[in-house]
Amino acid sequence: MRNPIQLSIKSELPMIILILISVMASFWFYQNMPEMVPTHWGFNGQADGWSSSGFAAFFFPVLILGIYLLMITLPSLDPRQERYAEFIKPFWVIRFLLVTFLVLVYFAASLVGVGYDLSISKIVSVGVGLLFVILGNYLGKIKPNWFVGIRTPWTLSNEEVWNKMHRLGGKLFIILGLFFIFSFLIPISWIFPLMIGLVLLVSLGSMVYSYILYRKLPRQ
Repeated sequence: MRNPIQLSIKSELPMIILILISVMASFWFYQNMPEMVPTHWGFNGQADGWSSSGFAAFFFPVLILGIYLLMITLPSLDPRQERYAEFIKPFWVIRFLLVTFLVLVYFAASLVGVGYDLSISKIVSVGVGLLFVILGNYLGKIKPNWFVGIRTPWTLSNEEVWNKMHRLGGKLFIILGLFFIFSFLIPISWIFPLMIGLVLLVSLGSMVYSYILYRKLPRQ
């Protein structure tokens, strides 16, 4: 089955290198980690979840590889696979950003596991924020498909609704990203309810807005 995203050494090498670096580093991390290491942190930056060194060192590189393979496989299964040719660069940026973000989180968490004093909560918050800001700038360039973008029954039913929703969605993603980047300035007790509120606003707002756009279309 032909892959619609036109894979090549040039396009895939940056992501493959990042994955290989994380795989090779996993053996060093495993040898230098104590028997139990923190693998989850709360909004206050304190560790509240622990795992074995084997799980902490090897699970995430395997997960990153699995996500990468999934992202290059799904387009071949998409009923609208011919549309990927219209947004190859934005889709590449999305894939590269996701792999880069996951590798960054893996290294940050693993360095904490071997004894480095890093603020995981700030690293993840800024990383997520930058991810959303950059994605927001590319969201409006994504064309209708079944796997990438804001997929509601109404965006998938009409291309005009899809385009308008993604232009607005890009702005909402940027706002959400800026919240994460500057969340360290917000009192800890406020972060979780504000985050939930913004996520619900973006998700439910997308549903409502795309429905309104669809209802305004001329009936045939």
